[in-house]
Amino acid sequence: MKLKYFEIDGSSSSEKDYSIPEFEGDKGLQALKQVILSVMANRRQGSVSTKTRSTVHGTGKKPFRQKGSGTARQGSKVAPQHYHGSVAHGPQPRDFNQQINKKMRKVALSRALFDRVVDGEVSVIEKWELSDRKTKLFSELLGKIAPEGKLLILDDSWSDQNILAARNINRIEVTEASDVNAVDLCRYDQVILSEKGLERLLTRINGGN
Repeated sequence: MKLKYFEIDGSSSSEKDYSIPEFEGDKGLQALKQVILSVMANRRQGSVSTKTRSTVHGTGKKPFRQKGSGTARQGSKVAPQHYHGSVAHGPQPRDFNQQINKKMRKVALSRALFDRVVDGEVSVIEKWELSDRKTKLFSELLGKIAPEGKLLILDDSWSDQNILAARNINRIEVTEASDVNAVDLCRYDQVILSEKGLERLLTRINGGN
């Protein structure tokens, strides 16, 4: 598949062919959906906790006598129907983690990359290299490639100089191709990879670690 390819300074572009895995129809979409659900679920803390009758602080004394009041009998002031009482059927701490096997993760990653390429939202730069660790230089480079939108910036590995230059740009997320997942590829308006970053990503997709 053809991707827009930029020189190291972002000044000129052309099209270059890369071996991006292709899909037909809805193949891989269910895996992508399941992986996205899994990643989002695994980010949940599951720490919410409401007090039941056994844990709420209060007295166990009956609010009034059993008979003769003309109202329904009440056993305790900490029952859910009372002010400052317990919560009935409230949420308790739980584990939301979902396990997804490697094969499904690779299919989902492949499908996410394919969809972004088809939509024209993936670009390749020769490599990320700046003359100095200045945010202005990195911002100017990105302005030549993608002047608007939130960007996912990928490379095989990042130098300290590039990290320092990019860390103050709010609209970008800088990560390594070995750490990116299907959710990351779907979240941003555009994805920009270095050639080594794309090579590393394709290695993961095609069976590498």
